[in-house]
Amino acid sequence: MDKRKLYSADFISDFRDLVKRYEKFDKIAFKFREKPKGEIITKTYSDFVNDIKSLGTALLSNGLEKKRIAIIAPNRYEWCVSYLAITTSNMIVVPLDKALPDNEIENLIIRSKSDAVIYDKQYTNVFENLKKNPECNLTHYICMDNTEYTCLLSKGNELLKNDDNSYEKIHLNNKEMSIMLFTSGTTSISKAVALSQYNICSDIYALAQMTDITEKDSFLSFLPLHHTFESTCTFLYGSYCGITICFCDGLKYVVDNLKEYEITGFVSVPLMLEIMYKKIQKEIENQHKTGLIKFARVLSHILLSIGIDVRRKLFAQILEQLGGKLRIIVSGGAAMNVNAIKGYLDFGINLLQGYGLTETSPVISGENDKYKRAGSVGFPLPGIDVSIFEPDKDGIGEIIVKSPTVMLGYYDNDVATKETIIDGWLHTGDLGYIDKDGFIFITGRKKDVIVLKNGKNVFPEELEMLINELPYVSESMVFGKTINTKNDRNEDIILCAKIVYDENVIKNIFPDEISDNYFNLIWKDIKDKINKTMPAYKYIREIIITKTPLIKTTTQKIKRHEELKRINRNFLKLVLILSFIIVFLVKLCAIVEKSNFHTIGR
Repeated sequence: MDKRKLYSADFISDFRDLVKRYEKFDKIAFKFREKPKGEIITKTYSDFVNDIKSLGTALLSNGLEKKRIAIIAPNRYEWCVSYLAITTSNMIVVPLDKALPDNEIENLIIRSKSDAVIYDKQYTNVFENLKKNPECNLTHYICMDNTEYTCLLSKGNELLKNDDNSYEKIHLNNKEMSIMLFTSGTTSISKAVALSQYNICSDIYALAQMTDITEKDSFLSFLPLHHTFESTCTFLYGSYCGITICFCDGLKYVVDNLKEYEITGFVSVPLMLEIMYKKIQKEIENQHKTGLIKFARVLSHILLSIGIDVRRKLFAQILEQLGGKLRIIVSGGAAMNVNAIKGYLDFGINLLQGYGLTETSPVISGENDKYKRAGSVGFPLPGIDVSIFEPDKDGIGEIIVKSPTVMLGYYDNDVATKETIIDGWLHTGDLGYIDKDGFIFITGRKKDVIVLKNGKNVFPEELEMLINELPYVSESMVFGKTINTKNDRNEDIILCAKIVYDENVIKNIFPDEISDNYFNLIWKDIKDKINKTMPAYKYIREIIITKTPLIKTTTQKIKRHEELKRINRNFLKLVLILSFIIVFLVKLCAIVEKSNFHTIGR
């Protein structure tokens, strides 16, 4: 049996097939609140289907077929209704990042040539200003919180009652662009990824053969829906399985929401999971149960080896901190700390690592319910071919992909498309290798590799994972810095790390130390606990410490280039300050010397 196909699944060719599938689910599709701690609102799958068809019918009656409609809002029910109403009505959806500054929202609306926008009320001022911009192509402004939206739903509902069949008559070409997604980055460099419904449906079908997610599951949605990782894995694939999707009240309410919504699973990024795991470990230490938990983990491993699984009973108290019902976590977007992975698995949570790109709809590979390998990102999903391009002596090279999930191309950017898709293979820009059993391991981004003067390659992610294991470290970024050698005739590259520490944790660990000493304490740990485990060429030679979080995308990926700009700006400020001090001291010395001369002269 193919280890990639554990479960049978039904193929859907487009989003109309998906909406039709909803009709068989007689249950709650969504749970959410309009404000934290407010009343819980529910929507059934029947409500969802009716709202999709009503909004789609109303949009068609406004002459928007084949037009482009942008959506921007925090995760909410209306976002999901709008997404499927647009795409099942033969229109192109343009999901925008809710965290973008106003000027970037305006630029992406213009770049996408959107004809209409559906938005949350917090963006009202942005679109009021856009009305004055002659480059703007928008003809319809639909606020989710005002009468425009509810009136459209009512209008569509009335049209359907009066036998308007315009929605049912729509014919979709599932291989044309239906979704336009902008990659992370500023508007000047972000690329617009063109995806078809066939692309995403192929990924849904592949995922359904890998994991056992059912109508009994309730997933918490907190990653931004505009990103394909959340929209495909939680929203589209989740609803394909008939789960209940519960919208998080905010990141500070995650633990509360896990309990009150009785969450069984969620999709996350490693950073959040590692923070949660550190908190669990800290609580175990505070209760002086480190030895007991260690023994319980060993015992559960022995029992598992003979087919007896008592993990959820042994670690019931820990699982209760995560709501008590949590059974599955899907992690993607970056590499995750191996110790944290093993920890979740030991506690009885089915943690599945995955890997993908916006350009691949997005999931390329993943672990499944039966086959896992800590540190890997699983193996290629069914129907997806993965290869290593130009591997080095260690088998490491660029990961390339060929599959029906690969994008149509970058919209309005043939040059970038031809650079990325070569002979049918999408070049991911990620470096990695495939082991003998087919598991994929990511070693870093091609563009982020630090090439030293001796020709050695250093993958910053490898060192960052080790630094992040220090209990007081929230996150870190390793980068290369060019310096002059002693004779000033040659340049060399040294490894540096910017380290963000958690002030509360470091105070607990070093209660008798003042903050002025934190640099020396952290530097000592870097030398003793990191450098000594590495070959000399991987030694970290300089560090910067801060309490300020690193600049990140909305999916918590570090914006390395932005961080380097910030580091360089701070360095330049320091140079200017030092220069000013030196000039001041020189002038002061001159004044003093002159004063002394006159004194002697008298």
